[in-house]
Amino acid sequence: MGPVYARLRSDAGILLLLAMVFVALHVATSGPYGFHRDELATLDDARHLDWGFVAYPPLTPAAGRLALELFGISTLGIRTLPIVALALVVVLSGLMAREFGGSRRAQILSALSVAVIPIVTIQTTVLQYVSFDYLWGVLLTYLLLRLLNTEELRWWLPIGAAIGLGMLTKYTMAFFVIGLVGALLVTGAFEKKIRSQLLSPWLWAGAAVSLLMFVPNLIWQMQQHFVSLDMLRHIHARDVGQGRARGFLPEQLYVCVSASLSPLVFMGLWFFFTDRGRKYRLLGWMFVLTFLLFLVAQGRSYYLGPLYPILLAAGSVVWERWIAARTRTWVLAMQGVTWLLVASSAFLSFALFTPIAPINSALWNATGQLQDNFREEIGWTDLVATVARVYHSIPASERAGTGIIVGNYGEAGAINLLGPHYGLPPVISGTNSAWYRSYPQNNPQTLIAIGFKDDFRQEHFERCELVAHNTNPFGVINEESRDHPDIYLCHHLLQPWPEFWPHFQWFG
Repeated sequence: MGPVYARLRSDAGILLLLAMVFVALHVATSGPYGFHRDELATLDDARHLDWGFVAYPPLTPAAGRLALELFGISTLGIRTLPIVALALVVVLSGLMAREFGGSRRAQILSALSVAVIPIVTIQTTVLQYVSFDYLWGVLLTYLLLRLLNTEELRWWLPIGAAIGLGMLTKYTMAFFVIGLVGALLVTGAFEKKIRSQLLSPWLWAGAAVSLLMFVPNLIWQMQQHFVSLDMLRHIHARDVGQGRARGFLPEQLYVCVSASLSPLVFMGLWFFFTDRGRKYRLLGWMFVLTFLLFLVAQGRSYYLGPLYPILLAAGSVVWERWIAARTRTWVLAMQGVTWLLVASSAFLSFALFTPIAPINSALWNATGQLQDNFREEIGWTDLVATVARVYHSIPASERAGTGIIVGNYGEAGAINLLGPHYGLPPVISGTNSAWYRSYPQNNPQTLIAIGFKDDFRQEHFERCELVAHNTNPFGVINEESRDHPDIYLCHHLLQPWPEFWPHFQWFG
């Protein structure tokens, strides 16, 4: 009992306890509404594992498949893996503060500051690639920090592995790599130690590791004529056209980090460019160059998120050293203010970005003004039940030749996940990777159609009749209830399926 107690009281033990509290808190508040439309898409792909998908690399669907095997169809179970991934980020953040020479107080401050970042809180509530991308980005900076502290070049091997995992999760890892290469070149021009690493066989071995890990997905992309690049161009043009990229700068202070904790970020960045932080200047340049890359490329604000924990870690150590030189009264006052800011950030993140608000309450409406995640978790079970009623109202003699065709990945994912319980057939969808799964071999001529505009139905079917409405019992206005409220029964596709299908592909 003694050694165990001693380990729990160690710095690493305290960080693990904080991570366990983080997991417990988010498990206790996860999943009261339902699956998010993006989760449904990921779980749809998870049942058709491959080395690549149109919308993302293969790692997140693989995580979704593991969660399905372990926990079944459960929102809490599905979200366990992203919660654990972000709990590891909390531990790594504290360990980074220790690498900078911080005491237990600085390590706890760093870990808690990261735990209450809005983007971290948001990503515990949904299975998406952002959660795992965040982990690999933070792991990359931690490993770089270990490299700089130990000057042991073998660290390039795990660095390469972290990059490989990142590329198998989200292609924005390439921006971090470009930022890192640029930082190596900039600092190498002034630092002999960094310059020598550019020629190190360990660095090139790490690069080979990352490339070998990425090769299966690269081959898949080649086989599909790099369809993901077409998808990324489409999504980027959509985001820029809808003004989503305009929030890049302001959202750094209330998405990527809490505004109340931004002084720690600025202290951390400042530290990298001081004489005392010269050893770690590579990390400062990596942040600056990657920030500029995303800014010029008009990326979304959260793309840069994984590089903030190392700034918070460095800032926590700078803060600790700064108050240590003050009088006891000043120390107590500054500590009080700092922990009050952490507590206020935690309160706001928890209240606004965890699914705790009763639907249609004042708090629910407030969260809806900041993000639409929770609204997009409402109504999927109702949609599937309604489609099932329509399907089973069709005479049995016609039902075998009836299909379900949908206009977006949320509808496809919901019906494919929940539909087997009602005896529904797999849906027909042209969105993203679902298009590659093609259409049923029986070439159905009667189709339950969801999510299509009038001109699509008129162009492709002999006739369609309105048979049901897509609603939810809470009256929540989201994409489905607002944009796709009607369900039609359509008869006789005007083109043969082989002619219709090539033009039914789109990105979303």
